[in-house]
Amino acid sequence: MKLWRGEDWFLQVDSHCRFAWDWDAKLLDEMGQTGSAKPILSTYASPFTPGGDEVLVDGPLQMVFQGFTEDGIPHMKPLAIADWQNLTKPRRARFLSAGFMFAQGTFVEEIGYDPELYFLGEETAMTLRAFTSGYDLFHPQETIVWHDYGRSTAPKHWGDHTEHTEDKAGLVWHELDLRSKEKVLRLLAGQPVESYGLGSARSLEEYEAYAGLSFNLRKAQDYTVRGGEPPNPEAAADWAGQIFPWMVRITFDRAALPAAALDDPEFWYVGVKDESGAEIYRQDIPQSQLAKLPSGESKIVLVCEFESGAIPAAWTVWPVSRSLGWLNRIEGTLGDEDYAIVLEDDTE
Repeated sequence: MKLWRGEDWFLQVDSHCRFAWDWDAKLLDEMGQTGSAKPILSTYASPFTPGGDEVLVDGPLQMVFQGFTEDGIPHMKPLAIADWQNLTKPRRARFLSAGFMFAQGTFVEEIGYDPELYFLGEETAMTLRAFTSGYDLFHPQETIVWHDYGRSTAPKHWGDHTEHTEDKAGLVWHELDLRSKEKVLRLLAGQPVESYGLGSARSLEEYEAYAGLSFNLRKAQDYTVRGGEPPNPEAAADWAGQIFPWMVRITFDRAALPAAALDDPEFWYVGVKDESGAEIYRQDIPQSQLAKLPSGESKIVLVCEFESGAIPAAWTVWPVSRSLGWLNRIEGTLGDEDYAIVLEDDTE
């Protein structure tokens, strides 16, 4: 944003990306199709792996609510937009992505980027500030950008903020992160902040109704979890009381996994679906956690905890190998003994 010199348009994008042909013309065309006076196009970029045999997969992604962190900050996951080939205009969105965002140039002056935010929560804060300032959020109807999400050996941002960095006067990364999260939580509570606060065109409550979220109760409507296009249908006043905390136990044979899932894992995608086949939970288990699985057991047991108004019915485990990419998935159904509602007074 410091590079903006009054240009008509502003583009924020991650490094390590591939762009579609005529990406700039496509973005301008989609902005016109929104019908909004203050539109923003943003999403998680579709993944690709660089190399001699690059494959740029068709199909745009949307940002779907995944859950609340222990601090109470929403975090999102990518999800394919179903039947995107038949879209005739951009799809409305609940969230903005820091990795790809296209807006009018005046966005830089009206919203700006809060220098006090460090990492987790920046997308939520930007979303709330833009929405309450009258901006309308959209996902592109086609893939504009692909991003290399790998680079497991590349340096990470927290490596620049440690006790061993040259800038001894600076804070270490977890101190920066804590200060940043505290500000985001004040925004979520509707509390005033010293700078880069909420707008006045819409209220925080209007955003919660639009997105199907309750920041105070840390709840999300099922329509939101399923990735239904906002604004959410009008919900009953007590909708949050119908969202329950679940514990799900996934059990499968170790032998059912491809060999590379255990010998060369990047991560495992773990998903839980309801009776209609809609995903109600997703977790990506990194290699560091997979290494802690008991090696001598023939059965692997994964425990998932999440909130949903739908009953868990089926599961998927989909391993990703460092060298081979996505491997064969394994799937199963849940019996009555495999899931339960966690009561507030449960001690186990």
